[in-house]
Order: sequence, then structure tokens, then C-alpha cells
Amino acid sequence: MSTEPLAATFERTAEQGRICSVATRGHRDLQERVASYPALFPDPPVDGAMLSALAMSTAFIAPWCTAAELRTANRTSLWVTAEDWRIDSEIISLEEATATVAACLAVAEGGAPAADDQLTQFLADIRDDLTATPGFARLGHLWRDELRRMLDAELREWQWRANSASGTALPSADEYLANAAGYGATWVNISHWIATDAVETEEQLAALATASYAVEKVLRLVNDLASYKRDVKGGDLNILMLGLDEEQVRKQAVDQADQCQKLLDPLTKVSPRQVAYLRRVLDFTVGFYHGTDFWGVR
Repeated sequence: MSTEPLAATFERTAEQGRICSVATRGHRDLQERVASYPALFPDPPVDGAMLSALAMSTAFIAPWCTAAELRTANRTSLWVTAEDWRIDSEIISLEEATATVAACLAVAEGGAPAADDQLTQFLADIRDDLTATPGFARLGHLWRDELRRMLDAELREWQWRANSASGTALPSADEYLANAAGYGATWVNISHWIATDAVETEEQLAALATASYAVEKVLRLVNDLASYKRDVKGGDLNILMLGLDEEQVRKQAVDQADQCQKLLDPLTKVSPRQVAYLRRVLDFTVGFYHGTDFWGVR
């Protein structure tokens, strides 16, 4: 039985160590963000393990990136966590939810955040970092459009949860999955690609975003499989509450993953690194949710 040459073993292990080093630096940056905006991140559920998992996921999904290159991906992921917690768990009226979304969109357009609103202050920090990048002037409108799409999906889910509490009919499983933009992955991906100057044209970014939407649906499905018990206790929506069982959801995830590959294959020639990134998003996240999810115990 042949064994792996020592040099190859060393090279592979050293690369794993480098990725973990990048993740560690990302984790420390996220800790600093949490310290800067403490009102956004109650512990639990935003504990140290969650911050570590966020930083680790980006480092392993994009192992060719430095810690500096992953800063925007990490920070936007953390901001999505804050926004999700605010709308899902703290807001008690549709008017308040709508006002929160409007405030975020105004800041994304260049407005000043309110002095007492850490959510929009954090978003303004992300916006300002992106504004300084070479491609934001021509691609920033796509970033803002995707933020709107994500927040609109969050509002729609808020209304579905309110309807459920009042005994009104829930959405169908298909309607729920079509609303997967609320997961936030595509907005994070677009932010990362702009921050790292990874795309050259609007057409290239739009094509990648379309593929990312398909990936995001798989992430929504595997997330729901992992978080069902927590969602039942917390009053969140989950596709398993909408007439499907676990086997049907797993089959749907496999079918959706096949659709992802069909969308990604034609993009490989023009955007090979970005296609590899999306495939790693898909593979890493499916593996991660097989054993746990990001949120700490509430």
C-alpha cells in the first residue's frame, strides 16, 4: 500500500494551517465589530462559536483569499445576522419592520445613519468600504438592488409569521423557497466580488448573481433541515412546516443542486474563480449544516 509523500503531506497540512490562520484573523475582526455595535449582537444567540464559524466558512470557501480580502464577506455575513435578528426577533409590528428596511435602504443609497441606530451605522461602514473600491461606481447599483431584494424577502417572511400567529394561511413550500433571498447569501457574495474587484462588467456580475440565487435556495433547504427544532421553539418559519417531510426536502435540495451546476457550467470559462467560489459555498455549507447551524442556543 503506497503512502503519500512526506512533502505532499506537509504542503497540504501547511495550506490547512494557513486557512485556519486567515479564519482566526477574520474571527478577531468580527469580535471587534461586535464590540463596536453591542446592541446588535445579544449573546446568546450570537456567541463566540458563531463568530468563529462565520470566519471559518469564508476562509475555507475562498482559500485563495487573504484575511483582508475576506473582510467584507465576513462583515456582511455578520450584518445579515444582525438584520435577521432585528426583524425576526425584536420587531413587533409591520410598521416598525417597514421603517427598518427603509432606513437601511436609505443608508445604502448614501444617507447618514441615525445616531441611535447601530444597524444602519454598521451598514454605513460596509458601504463606505465598498465605495472606495474600483468597481463600486459601476456595480454599486447591483449591490443596492440585491440588498433591497434581501430585505423585501425578510419583510415578506415577517408578514408570513404574523399571518401564522393569527391563524391566516401560510405560504406554499414553493412560495417559501422562492423567497430564499432573505437568507442573505447572494448579497454577501455580490459584496465580496465587488470588494475584491473580482468582476469587470455588470453582465458578468448579473450572471453570477443568477447562479448565486440558485445556490441560495439549496442553502435555504439544508438550513431548514438543520434548524427545524429550533424554528419550532422560536416561532420561525421552516419549509418542514409547509407540507413537506424531510425526505422530500432532501430530494428537493439535490434537484436544486443539479440546477445550480447547469447554471454554473456555462460561466466557468468567463468567471472560473467565481464559479469555484459558488461551488465551494454550496459544498461547504451543505457539509456544515449536516452537523450544526450558525446560531447559538437562544
